[in-house]
Amino acid sequence: MKLTGAQLLIQILLEQGVDTVFGYPGGAVLSIYDELYKSSDKIRHIITCHEQAAAHAADGYARSTGRTGVVIATSGPGATNLVTGLATAYLDSVPVVAITGNVACPLIGRDSFQEVDTCGVTLPITKHNYIVKDVRRLPDVLREAFRIAAEGRPGPVLVDIPKDLQTAAVEFTPAVESPKKAIVKQPDSDTLAEAAKLIKNSKKPFIYFGGGVITANASAELAAFAEKIGAPMGSSMMGLSAVPNDHPLFLGMTGMHGRFAASKTMACSDLLVAVGVRFSDRATGNKAEFSRNRKVLHIDIDPAEIGKNIPAYIALVGDIKQTLTLLLEEDISHSVTAWHNEVEEIKNMPDSRLGMDMSRLNPQMLLEAVRERTNDDTVVATDVGQHQMWTAQYYSFSKPRTFITSGGLGTMGFGMGSAIGSCIGTGRRTVLVTSDGSFHMNMNELATAVSYNLPLVIMLLDNNALGMVRQWQTMFFENRYSQTTLNRKTDYVKLAEAFGAKALRLTDKKDLSKVLDEAFAQKGPVLVHALIDSDEKVLPMIPPGGTINDIVTKG
Repeated sequence: MKLTGAQLLIQILLEQGVDTVFGYPGGAVLSIYDELYKSSDKIRHIITCHEQAAAHAADGYARSTGRTGVVIATSGPGATNLVTGLATAYLDSVPVVAITGNVACPLIGRDSFQEVDTCGVTLPITKHNYIVKDVRRLPDVLREAFRIAAEGRPGPVLVDIPKDLQTAAVEFTPAVESPKKAIVKQPDSDTLAEAAKLIKNSKKPFIYFGGGVITANASAELAAFAEKIGAPMGSSMMGLSAVPNDHPLFLGMTGMHGRFAASKTMACSDLLVAVGVRFSDRATGNKAEFSRNRKVLHIDIDPAEIGKNIPAYIALVGDIKQTLTLLLEEDISHSVTAWHNEVEEIKNMPDSRLGMDMSRLNPQMLLEAVRERTNDDTVVATDVGQHQMWTAQYYSFSKPRTFITSGGLGTMGFGMGSAIGSCIGTGRRTVLVTSDGSFHMNMNELATAVSYNLPLVIMLLDNNALGMVRQWQTMFFENRYSQTTLNRKTDYVKLAEAFGAKALRLTDKKDLSKVLDEAFAQKGPVLVHALIDSDEKVLPMIPPGGTINDIVTKG
């Protein structure tokens, strides 16, 4: 049967099991949107207020569900508005397929209206991208885009479809069967045996895991591995939620703003088993000191990560779930009683019991109170800044894919879009933790949340500042607060009400329970405007390029 390019796109989306797309229409994708209209009983389209939020929504959808997110935008400014969202997904290895329109093929390269070299712009921030100039290639390209986005180390893929290809007709052959997943090469038996020997010979093993564990759905295998070798665990920020916070071997997040016990224990280890992490500079600090006096066993699906930042003594390249399963079959059990005793001593150090001043309303109090009102399946999304780190420190995660945050790119403005995508993807109440700085970048998406009546609780922590930058100015720039004290006159309660959302203000800790109970009783979007101190800091903090010996524990 003959179909147009736009019709082909819809058929491939259905073939790939897509039931939800995010986007914003425009002139270069009118034919696509006409077909979406005709297929609205099969594919739900969520229109955001801005294409950047649509990209973040597709990203949040993918992170929270494990499925590939899809976003559609028109040519020119529509496509370029996706850039930050694609870069965010790229640096955090999130499977997203972006479909963009472009001017007709004869007009390409002629500075036509709303023409941009979308592939050129997005080449460095996508796993792969295409501009399709022959409609006969479109089905195969689209199928390949979904395969590439999801297989191996996931990431965003962009397909640019010129306007004339959307109306050109071609014979379409439906896929006979679902394509087989690519076979991922696994470590050979000799390397596995070497890794097992390394583990057996270690006296102080420590497991440092990241977002790759969540992507590989390997939480159960990771916990079993830790229990079998008796190793304490710490995570990167992206690894949070991979294992329950209350697992007896889990010490918390490590790195610049990690928990003291986790970072100190990692520093004292003689073997670091790194699972699905890329050793970001925020995680390692001084790389030479980080590697000193310990061997690294690096497990990752992406060979490009091995040795990129930290040298690996042994590398196991392959699917994390399968690799851990193979390791569990090796002889790796051994007693590390002395190491456990040392870890207990670290956990009982004064610096391991840090907390905020509970005499006044503060982020710790807020986040712990929010956790009391959520269940283990509740998705918590954040923007970027101090509130993000406080969430990582004080919100107790229990299940994978419940912490949605921008790690690699650190995208302020990520929050509302990703929370919307997570809420739609899971169909469950979602909590967004944001701040006055980040919220101003995406508050227009309140209109989207209200339009779809999403069960979204927005915790806006207002410290009248760009808090993380202000903290650095306090610590490293002699209190010169250049452009970080905001003094905006925004009335967030009135603003939210103007959008059609419920809004509550919280200024005193005595009202905390009452306000949160009312907020969580709402069926639709609700914003809680919570006032906190401008000088509340994220602690502990290891300064950039520092080590555990440089840790700052008091403001």
